[in-house]
Amino acid sequence: MPRAAASPLVAVGRGDLDGFFGLMVDNLLQFLVIYALCTGPCAFPADFVLTRIFPGAALSLIVGNLYYAWLARKLSLRSGRRMTALPYGINTVSLFAYVLFVIAPTYAELAADPAFSAERAARVAWQVGLVACLLSGLIETAGGFLAGWVRRITPRAALLSTLAGIAIGFISMEFILRSFDRPLVALAPLALVLVTYLSRVRWPGGLPGGLIAVAVGTALAWLIHLAGWSGGVDLGGEKLLAGAGFHPPIPAVGDLLAALASPHVWGRISIILPMGLINLLGALQCIESAEAEGDSYPERPCLIANGVGSMAAAFFGSCFPTTIYIGHPGWKRMGAGWAYSAANGVFFGLLALFGLIGPIARVVPVEAAMAILVWIAVIITAQAFTATPTRHAPAVVLGLLPGLAAWGWLLVELTTGSARMAGRLVGEASLPLLVDDLSRTTLPYVGGLLTLKAGFLFSATFLAAIGVFLAERRFGVAALWALAAAVASWVGLMHSYTITPAAVREEIRPGFAWPMAAGYLAMAAVALAARWLARPVEEAAEKGS
Repeated sequence: MPRAAASPLVAVGRGDLDGFFGLMVDNLLQFLVIYALCTGPCAFPADFVLTRIFPGAALSLIVGNLYYAWLARKLSLRSGRRMTALPYGINTVSLFAYVLFVIAPTYAELAADPAFSAERAARVAWQVGLVACLLSGLIETAGGFLAGWVRRITPRAALLSTLAGIAIGFISMEFILRSFDRPLVALAPLALVLVTYLSRVRWPGGLPGGLIAVAVGTALAWLIHLAGWSGGVDLGGEKLLAGAGFHPPIPAVGDLLAALASPHVWGRISIILPMGLINLLGALQCIESAEAEGDSYPERPCLIANGVGSMAAAFFGSCFPTTIYIGHPGWKRMGAGWAYSAANGVFFGLLALFGLIGPIARVVPVEAAMAILVWIAVIITAQAFTATPTRHAPAVVLGLLPGLAAWGWLLVELTTGSARMAGRLVGEASLPLLVDDLSRTTLPYVGGLLTLKAGFLFSATFLAAIGVFLAERRFGVAALWALAAAVASWVGLMHSYTITPAAVREEIRPGFAWPMAAGYLAMAAVALAARWLARPVEEAAEKGS
């Protein structure tokens, strides 16, 4: 009897259809971006992406979405209230971080080595990405048992500003520049996304704004293509249905084991470790957001499910962790329940198994869909300011700076890579000579740029945390964070790098960044001095100044 009475709580409704379209567009965009980045800077063959990476990614979506659908249904029956499943998919920030700072640099470094063919360099880069994804899953799984402690010691501003630094440099700038390079295709979808989410309106029939934006952008791209103008769809000489077929997930355990001893993995641990921590804390914030909306989910099983999803991806060929998405309140207000999540997992499982994501990627250009990513980056950055106390805003800005430095150096590396391919930079010492030349001419502070770029996820967190506790006049805690930053610098988790012929490679080099360690110790000493010697300025004096 109780089960029958509770059945309306778990029924499938119109809200599930709206929620499915919204989450489907979000995850489809992740697959389109993976396709573009893996076949671009990572130089993976398109067929390899379709047959090895996408089935593994889809498997992780099936695992996570079906779990969260089951959990929402179970808790709805238990609580007597209709609960919305936590939205789940490929982690956008990790996607960019692993491509730009782990996989692509590994490929560029190995491809410049005469001992490696381009095919072998791409495979090793993929293997390193698998290990990065596996370690992220392990961190998140372990975090299920440590989540409370991590939340207590790390200020929210430190975490959100670190994400915002990536969002500004590596998501919003990339795609806003592409939007203004392809305005005929990209600006109309951008306007639709901004009207939908910034103006907070609904379209006729309740159609999701993201879906309308992608459809309009795709239609514009094909009209431009059919008119023979530049800037439309580019099929790259491939047939529309190239890659379609049955592609089951293939275990990649051997490749994972082969990469575990790779110096390219441990040399980039300063990216992998903090990204795993950020994924963990981001998931916790999403659980908090759902609880504020009335849906209370247990932390430990959800974090473990996230970790298992990421590990499943790695074991079956995907380099990209999965996570709970920001935005549960939006799906809740749509009226979505549990079914939208289950449908999303099944949908992407079918797309990947039958090789249909490649054809979709050829039909739907990234320019038609990237407005959603621009909006996500804007929201991540805005949240760093709106979800933290006003007095923490300067600390948030401090946390943005290392990410901007990393983006600035990426532009230098992309320029040198193009010059090397054009034959204007030759010789094994080309990049070291270029760095030396920059230090003497146009960029005399290039050493500071490289120092801040190396392990920037760590340094962003430390700088923002120090700023938060200084703003609160908790000088002793600020000194402890500065001391921890000194230890991390000395060990080599941040500010430590090696200049190779192909790239500036982040490496754990104990003692290399000793000047930075000394600098952080000086910051700790200043904070302690302030604790004993400085006095708060009176409020009246502050207003008068």
